[in-house]
Parts: sequence; structure tokens; C-alpha cells
Amino acid sequence: MRLKVVHAAKFYPPAVGGMEVLVQNLCDGTARDWDVRVVAAGESRRTVEEQCGHVRVLRAGSGGLAASVPLCPTLPFHLWRARADCIVLHEPNPVAGGALWIRSPAKRLVIWHHSDLVRPWWAAPTYGRLQRMLYRRADCVIVSNPILAARSPLVRRARRVAVIPIGIDGERYRNLDQSQCARVEEIRAGAPAPRILFVGRFVYYKGLEVLIDAMTRCPGTLILVGDGPLEDSLRQQVTSSGLEPRVLFAGRASDHDLPAYYRASDVFVLPSVAETEAYGLVQIEAMASGVPVVSTLLPTGVPWVNQDGVTGLVVPPRDPAALAAALRQLIEAPALRRTLGENGRARAFSRFRRDQTVAAFKDLVETAVWSPELLGQGVAHAELT
Repeated sequence: MRLKVVHAAKFYPPAVGGMEVLVQNLCDGTARDWDVRVVAAGESRRTVEEQCGHVRVLRAGSGGLAASVPLCPTLPFHLWRARADCIVLHEPNPVAGGALWIRSPAKRLVIWHHSDLVRPWWAAPTYGRLQRMLYRRADCVIVSNPILAARSPLVRRARRVAVIPIGIDGERYRNLDQSQCARVEEIRAGAPAPRILFVGRFVYYKGLEVLIDAMTRCPGTLILVGDGPLEDSLRQQVTSSGLEPRVLFAGRASDHDLPAYYRASDVFVLPSVAETEAYGLVQIEAMASGVPVVSTLLPTGVPWVNQDGVTGLVVPPRDPAALAAALRQLIEAPALRRTLGENGRARAFSRFRRDQTVAAFKDLVETAVWSPELLGQGVAHAELT
């Protein structure tokens, strides 16, 4: 009998983000064995249902965003009609979570907890109460790293917690084709060395204003790949700081070009400042490319992925001087860059592979549906290394 699984996601690709990439990988990786559907927010007012490979995706009509929450009044009704053996709720996701708190169309509920709610301030005392009840009800709560399992007050409410590290298709970053290699040379020609790379959305928790401040104390060219609501203010900061010749706004990179940006760079930086940054999948993409990482010491999985002194350097958040010092340290030490880059590539391919993530997720959901008594109690820990 084919398992029927519905993912209640906030968004689904081509929407951009680490959560969206993970949901797509989980769906694509299980859809040949299961009947897989996704119910998520759309980007227009019209509800659209489409076939994406072997996955059926319903994008509920949306009236926009309020405090990063999609306004989808019909999403609960679509979710309630989606009969399934198991619902996988990707949190935080207030609309879908609220709907499933009222009524679930499946006997089993698995929650993938991506991050704690940080903003807006009223989220924790309102939706947070509902979340605590959902997490207690769930058959299992999944997190991407043991730090989140230990520190999240929400996750600690769960009866059962599984740690499944998020992985990527590392070969995409290790083996570039001829056109991608040509793109590497184009990027290098347009950005004088040393090259510092950031990839991500221009949103508050990424700490880009700290990074730009750090560039006033650091040599080289900063390449910003991405876009977002803070782009105008970041451009103004670059101009007022006199950094225009050394900061390049590259826009979003295509799937074809993204590996070339990593390969063209000397250092990758993730200067995040808030716990919303729970993991930092881009760190693994950089590591798979052999590029050392500079990231911040957040109480999340970020410094668990990038190990200080092993795969890169870790600095305090919101500290432009410390960030600049770490970047200068790697820029001025090619041998150290090579060592950390090689260590990062080895860690990416041994610890953070997409097939490992999908296999562990598939085993957990099938156990929850067919043999829930085998899930046990408490936390199934991944290794801390």
C-alpha cells in the first residue's frame, strides 16, 4: 500500500529559501514510493494546483504577507480536504498550524521544526501557545541539529524528537561543467581578489549591515548574491561608506550560476544576527565547494554546521570588528584557507548529504504510520560532530 503524505509548507519552490529547498528535496526523494502532496501559500490571489514532477502541489490564493505570514484564508479548507496517512507540518507556519490545531485530516502528525519564532514580538504569546499544544500532540518533532533539540522551548514540549541534519546534493558544487567554469572566470574578472561571498535573502536576521560595516576594515570585494526588502537601505549604506567599488550586488543567481559563485570566491560569510537563522544551508554549499566559512556564534545549528577552526571561523554576532578580523585572517593566510576548505568539503560529503536526509525522514514517517510504538520517547540524538 502506497503511503499518502501531505506536506503543510509555508511556501514551495520556485519560492526561495532553505525551508523551501528542504521541502522540495523531501518530496522529490519520496514521491516514487509514496503519494506526496504539498499544500502551501501561493504568490497570487488565485489558487493553483499543479504537478511538479511526481509531486502534486496546491498553492492557496494569498492576499500578501503580514509580519511574514502569508494571508491565505482558504488554505485551511484545502488542508482539511487533503486526506492522508500522515501530515508533515513545517514550522513556523501559523496558518497551517492553526488549521491543524482545529482539525487534522490524518491520523499521524509529524512536525519539522525549522526555527523558533522570533518576530513579531506578539507571536510567542499568541501563536506560541497553540504551537506548544501541537508539539505535544505530534507523533514526532524533527529538528536539523542537536543544538535546536536541546535549546528550543517548543521542541522540549514534544514527546519524541528526532535529529535529522539537512543535506544537499554536493556533487552539484564539486563538479562544474565547462560553461560553469567559464562563468567562474567571468565572475573573477568582474570582482578583484580577494573575493568574499554572501548568498541569501536581504532580511533583518542575515546581519548584512554588520557585514558592510566590517568591509570598511577589510580588503577585497564583497559579492552579495540575492535580493530582498532591505536592498535599498543596504545600497545606501554602501554608498555612504564609500564602498561602491568593492561591493557588488549580483542579484539572484540561477541554479546554473550559483556553484560558479562559490567556486570563484575565496571566503564565504554568513553574518546572521538572530535565532531565525537556525541552520544556514548555504554554509554547506560553500563547504561542498571547498570554500572556508565565516559565521556567527548563534545559539542555533549555525556554529554546529561550520566548526570553528575546522571548517572555518566563528565570531560573535553583531560585531563588525570581529567579523572583519576573521575575514582578514583567512584572506592573509592562503594555506589556512586551503586546509579549512578541504576539511569543509570532507564534512559536507560525509555529514550533510541529501540522500541521508531523505532516507532518515522516510524511515521516520513510515515508522510513525505503521509502527508508532517503535518511535520510543525522548530525543534521538545525532552525533555532535
